[in-house]
Amino acid sequence: MSDFSAQTIDLHQNSFVFDAHCDTLGHAAAPAGYRRDLTQWGQRGHLDLPRMKTGGVNAQIFACFPGVDRLRANPTSGALQRLEALYDLISRAPHQIVLVTIADDLARLTPDGPIGAILGLEGVEALDGQMSLFATFHRLGVRNIGLTWDPRNLAADGVGAGTYYGLTPFGRDLVQACNEKGVMVDVSHLNAAGLEDVLAISSKPIIASHSNARAVADHRRNFTDDQIRAIADNGGVIGVTFERSFLNLDYENASLEDLLNHIDHLVNVAGVEHVGLGSDYDGCTPPPELASGEKYPLITQGLLHRGYAPDVIRKILGENFRRVFLDVLP
Repeated sequence: MSDFSAQTIDLHQNSFVFDAHCDTLGHAAAPAGYRRDLTQWGQRGHLDLPRMKTGGVNAQIFACFPGVDRLRANPTSGALQRLEALYDLISRAPHQIVLVTIADDLARLTPDGPIGAILGLEGVEALDGQMSLFATFHRLGVRNIGLTWDPRNLAADGVGAGTYYGLTPFGRDLVQACNEKGVMVDVSHLNAAGLEDVLAISSKPIIASHSNARAVADHRRNFTDDQIRAIADNGGVIGVTFERSFLNLDYENASLEDLLNHIDHLVNVAGVEHVGLGSDYDGCTPPPELASGEKYPLITQGLLHRGYAPDVIRKILGENFRRVFLDVLP
């Protein structure tokens, strides 16, 4: 961290950093020749254990996104391959990364200890409309479920479907089952009607793991101020994401300053208790300053430069996401 001020280094190293979304398991489960060993620094992509450790990450949600091709083929197999890639990583680096399945696992994590991995599904195609498969994935450790990716599935419609339909009966049952089993409901990618239904049904806080503010960048994947307030009223947290097109409609010029602008807006609309980070590393194109996982301290430094108090920065870096997961996990 030689490029950072002493204040930045001290604050970042002594904060709990929680990244609510990455697609890195897709790289770890890729075919031979394309697969990345996540114990090694910099084998393409954005994240691996050394870069996460250098960047100060303490908890990470790893999405099991089966890939666009597998949405039409065998999404259950695709999700299971990614889940197995995480189990393999934990078996090879048990002192560097541990699986989080209950609140006590999360509570035991410390800034200088192993990274806590939370397994997620991005889209519920892998469940094939069957609650029995939800039970199976829950037994295998899944503790975060994003109801949709961009298209329609058997639970709901994503923002790419271009519809105004809410949750299906399966989607409603799934939200209730998540509440009962201690699984976080994640509404990034969900359309407006589906979000409204989730907020009406869920008895627990929800998250938007990787979404930004539409008032700052008018992209369909970003939330309106009314949606931001509704998620905050639910007790939930929105993770600011690093994807250039969500940060700035002038894609080529998207920057760290744009990300900080989204944080400013979310804090102003939702309050400091409801904002976090959700990079979407290995599933996005980040601005150059945030090219890979060792760059997280730049956010801390940027927030300090904008006058945020250290206790507020700690909340944004990870305490807010940790709080809601401690509430929801069994």
